[in-house]
Amino acid sequence: MVAVRPTFHQPALLAKQAANIDHIGGGGRLSLNVVSSWWADEARKYGVHFEQHDDRYARTTEWLEVLDRMWHQDHFSFSGNYYTVDDAVMQPKPRTHPRPMIYAGGESEAAKEMIARLCDAYVMHGDHPARVREKIADLSEQRERLNRPPMTFGVAAYAIVRPTEADAQRELARITNVKQTAAGNANYHQWLAGTKLEQKVSLEDYSVSNRGLRSGLVGTPQQIADRIGEFEAAGVDLLLLQCSPQLEEMERFAETIIRR
Repeated sequence: MVAVRPTFHQPALLAKQAANIDHIGGGGRLSLNVVSSWWADEARKYGVHFEQHDDRYARTTEWLEVLDRMWHQDHFSFSGNYYTVDDAVMQPKPRTHPRPMIYAGGESEAAKEMIARLCDAYVMHGDHPARVREKIADLSEQRERLNRPPMTFGVAAYAIVRPTEADAQRELARITNVKQTAAGNANYHQWLAGTKLEQKVSLEDYSVSNRGLRSGLVGTPQQIADRIGEFEAAGVDLLLLQCSPQLEEMERFAETIIRR
């Protein structure tokens, strides 16, 4: 899964790059996570124009339309507010049929409308299974109204697996001990200013990416296995697992959860 940002990648060129990687990988291994950007300072540092929230999703909508048509048509033209393509031809087309899977996330109405219409999978910030079930129902209803096939649903989840709940809580306290003077504090406030979220995000939530702690994968192996079962029942197809240090914690997760 390769993260790509429309503000940093021209759609026709990205379509060609992705198609070639799909061939190199034998087909079926490449997917794209399309991120509509949020960090104004990064865009400025790299000389990239940075739009306001809904304008970024308007750009991404055009970007996705060009990408998909590059993968399926030859000699097509497109003229929008952000991108223009004239008599475009791209070969080879991707090996994956009908195309490499496109993931995207977002909580604003502009984001969800775009994802339901143009993407294959919806990836969500970490949250309680009951809340995730509501989000899945919402996107599924939008998808059905558009007469589009069912989506894949994923959730970010930060995992802390320990022999006892007390051990897990000690590790949780350690990683969420974020001070207001921490180096990332300014980025946290810039992110809040540049995004539209359904729920307020605390500095502790921001201590790991994508609100992963809210998914509640913190505790003993049995507690975490039970929580994963709740997500499965809510309609979740995959968990985007987070942990640190990654190698050691993933090995622990594999031994205590996956192989149990």
